[in-house]
Amino acid sequence: MTPRFLALLPISAALPGVALAQTIEDRARTAAEASRSKSSDSEAILENYISPGLAGQSIATVDKSKSFTPNLACQKTANFLEILIQPGAGGDITTVRIARDKDIDGQFDSVTTLPVPVSGICANGVISCRPGSWSDCRSFQWDVDSSGDLKLAEVEMPALAGCYCVNNSCGANLVMGNLPSVLKDLGGGAVGALSSHDPRNGVADARVNGPVIQYVGAQSTACSPDPALPQTAYRANPTAIQGDAFAASRSNSLFQSLAGSPAGTGRAEQVRACAIEREVTFLPLGYDDIVSASGSIYSVRDCGEGCRRYRIIGDGDCSGSPPIFTARFEVSDPAKLISAQIVEMGADDWVQGRVNGRIVSSAGPRPWLTTGLPSGDCRTDGGAARNYTPYDFTADLRAGPATVSARVRGGGGGAPLTTQWGLVDVEIRVSPGCEPSERLVDLCAGTGGDTKCRLDSENVDGVQTFRNGISTGLRPLTQTRLFGTGSCTIQLTRDFFRRERSYKCVVDTGSMPEPDLRRGAWIIDHSTETMLADRVRTADGGMASLTRPFALPDRGSVPACEAICKTRAPKANADAAPDGVVGARQTNPTGFDTFYHVCRADNVCPAGPGETIVSPCGCLDDFPEAVVVMQTVRLAGADLACTATAR
Repeated sequence: MTPRFLALLPISAALPGVALAQTIEDRARTAAEASRSKSSDSEAILENYISPGLAGQSIATVDKSKSFTPNLACQKTANFLEILIQPGAGGDITTVRIARDKDIDGQFDSVTTLPVPVSGICANGVISCRPGSWSDCRSFQWDVDSSGDLKLAEVEMPALAGCYCVNNSCGANLVMGNLPSVLKDLGGGAVGALSSHDPRNGVADARVNGPVIQYVGAQSTACSPDPALPQTAYRANPTAIQGDAFAASRSNSLFQSLAGSPAGTGRAEQVRACAIEREVTFLPLGYDDIVSASGSIYSVRDCGEGCRRYRIIGDGDCSGSPPIFTARFEVSDPAKLISAQIVEMGADDWVQGRVNGRIVSSAGPRPWLTTGLPSGDCRTDGGAARNYTPYDFTADLRAGPATVSARVRGGGGGAPLTTQWGLVDVEIRVSPGCEPSERLVDLCAGTGGDTKCRLDSENVDGVQTFRNGISTGLRPLTQTRLFGTGSCTIQLTRDFFRRERSYKCVVDTGSMPEPDLRRGAWIIDHSTETMLADRVRTADGGMASLTRPFALPDRGSVPACEAICKTRAPKANADAAPDGVVGARQTNPTGFDTFYHVCRADNVCPAGPGETIVSPCGCLDDFPEAVVVMQTVRLAGADLACTATAR
């Protein structure tokens, strides 16, 4: 195949019939109009360039002074695909006959008919329901079998896109009333399946002839006899192109020449990798790290894991005011405190227990819950009294340091702590654990602050947020992770735990001088709209400043905007979704399609058939309306709840 080049916009070609007396502006306007007439929109480009190029027809330059016949395709046929439809009494398309030229030799070699009636059309399939209704519906997607023939594969409706209803349940005569668009939508899904199956096949043109749509086809894409082309592999694996491009550059003499030229030396890029990581460490906490005790503590003993029992004991007598013996307790982490209780009281003769100065219990012949002296004798021979009813003061200890006191009154002679004593036993249980310490270790601070470095890629907790210097738009979800082992564990919820980054930094590798931009800066800083300033070097090595008058050519006047008009045409709301046809859920099943047209030179709106003018020609600004529509869609999407189910 001989390569040919297509010149779409020649710069200096004079159009035929243009007088030499025209100004440059007139000639530019004429050339722009000629270019617009051939490439102003997608339909014009398709008609003037793509379709004739694939079909092997003549293509002309913008000024029509030259034309040529390109050879872009290996094989061409006017009968690549043909679809014939025929509606039935219920409005469904009861007959869909598909004829195809698989080997592109100009002759149809396969003819198939869809096995089901078509009640709805989708961008990639069809919907078949009970004739004339939208019930008992089945969804089918266009597919290609092993022999290359089109077929329908049954799927669930969410696998389809852009569906709408065409039978009588949504309106009368929808197929024949919208025949061109129905044929194009039906054929577009079939062509898409064929192109995905064999990427060599392309469609040059589509012609609607009554109930038939005919596609002009061509075979291109490297003119390979094998449909599994290496070039199409990049669609499934886009990142592979980087390695292949690097391998190709190593063996390409032109690339190596440029890389070794003065423009390619002197500077090089260096890749620097670094990470920002959340570091979590633990400080083990034992019982003594959590609970501290001081004061009149006679003894301390263990009562299990994380448990200790403190005994407060003292002497009393019957002749004076009962003495008070106090111990002070404090916890460093109230969350680790399980319980704090007075578990036992004993006396010979009387003892009163207090928490933060508050009388809470007593032991003796009778209750002693007042600030006065107990009623009854002192120096009795009845033996020791015990009280095993626990009193819980966990809340007091969690709120701050707490004191526990024993007020003792007793006597009877003998040695101390034998016949004139009182005691209070305190039991405190805690949950020994660990104290986490968290910090961010940023090893990218230096590289990120270097003005010669730019971020090339970033991976945050397994999510690629930057690739090739461009944000991917992806962000990781907030994560909760468990750190530590055994009893020393903690759960942390953070927006990220590890960022892996790579920067590309420019480094000097040669001795090439930096360009001198002082003259350009002088011209920009000292010139005005009417005077051009310059500074040049003189023969003796000095600098001389120059000025001269300067004026821009008249740029002429241009309209404030391109005049457009807004029209609308009635349309049946036949769009379909898994919940049914949209029109069936609305009070009015008829809606409108909105169109915008560029007005003609005589300021007339070129409205299409069936369209009524909503806004006449002028500088229309419907941006507020567009914002309202987009905001409505955004808020509706925020209210949706997505659920994943096995299918």
